[in-house]
Amino acid sequence: MGKEAARDLVNSQRVEMVTLADVDINRAEAVCRQLDSGKLSAAYLDASDYEQLTDFIRNYDVIINALFYSFNVSVAKAAIEAGVNSVDLGGHIGHATDRVLEMHDEARAAGVTLVPDLGVAPGMINILSGYGASKLDDVKSIKLYVGGIPVRPEPPLEYNHVFSMEGVCDHYTDPSLIIRNGVVQEIPSLSEIETVYFEKFGPLEAFHTAGGTSTLSSSYPYLESLEYKTIRYPGHAEKFKLLVDLNLTRNDYTVEVKGQEIKPRDVLLKVLEPIVELGEKDDAVLLRVIVEGTQNGKHAKYEYEMTTYKDRVNKVTAMARATANTISVVAQMIGDGLITQKGVFAPERIVPGEAYIDEMAKRDVIIIEHETISN
Repeated sequence: MGKEAARDLVNSQRVEMVTLADVDINRAEAVCRQLDSGKLSAAYLDASDYEQLTDFIRNYDVIINALFYSFNVSVAKAAIEAGVNSVDLGGHIGHATDRVLEMHDEARAAGVTLVPDLGVAPGMINILSGYGASKLDDVKSIKLYVGGIPVRPEPPLEYNHVFSMEGVCDHYTDPSLIIRNGVVQEIPSLSEIETVYFEKFGPLEAFHTAGGTSTLSSSYPYLESLEYKTIRYPGHAEKFKLLVDLNLTRNDYTVEVKGQEIKPRDVLLKVLEPIVELGEKDDAVLLRVIVEGTQNGKHAKYEYEMTTYKDRVNKVTAMARATANTISVVAQMIGDGLITQKGVFAPERIVPGEAYIDEMAKRDVIIIEHETISN
């Protein structure tokens, strides 16, 4: 994701300089050679070294944190200490985003803007939910459907991963937070499977997974309904639920094998790696956001839909296009002064939806809005 965010940044006339920092300097330099831009340079950075991290980022206007979500809290602290704006790809597993949001007062005092959760889900869905909600007098329901899937599914799981399989296991294992009949509650992930259809795809299945509702439950606490479901090919949830039920996905579970403590999850991830590797295959990202409520005394519904495919020319996955462009666009909104509020903000509370949709369209990530008003 960092590579593709860098690609978008160097292609923007408004961006003057980009540094791609990595603990593996050779990897960063290889990306710079591939992108071949005079704006781009590579640097060594060990993000686990807090002092080095803080000193390094002081020279920049905006930091894009494309690290694994376990780094999000320390990067946010470093950004505030350094007086630098920062955005990240999110991480509700382990409450990482909640801990970043708790730094609002410190960030405001430091005069910086931090926006976590800027991927697709969370991220794009938050921005679109906020945009739809802004058009309503009273928001009653938000329903979210997102899936990154292969264009041509293959057994046994009909799935190829487009981000960390560690994250996939977390989202499938932890409970899902929803609002139903106005009550915030948790239900098992991989549950309540329903059939969904998208143009050129279908039938597909959608089921609850953890982390998807993100900050929306706190941003809109009076909702009657809030649900997030992941989209996959039919049968996927049932197969993965067996792995969950067998305790093969838990991060806190070990067994003894021939005198050694083994985490079954580590074995599962290693076994799955060659099976779910996307490689050169084509992927697609499907998204649907449905926001309902009242507008001028009438029932109103705003629906946002997107289908994005792999960029074969640049060999960029659909998920990378949707995710990296989202975080890059918002980073540039902060750098350009379109976003001026200081503090830590959830995407739905600060990113201007119309401008975001326009910017994504320039990158050939097309989001369609449908409006329905009825008595």
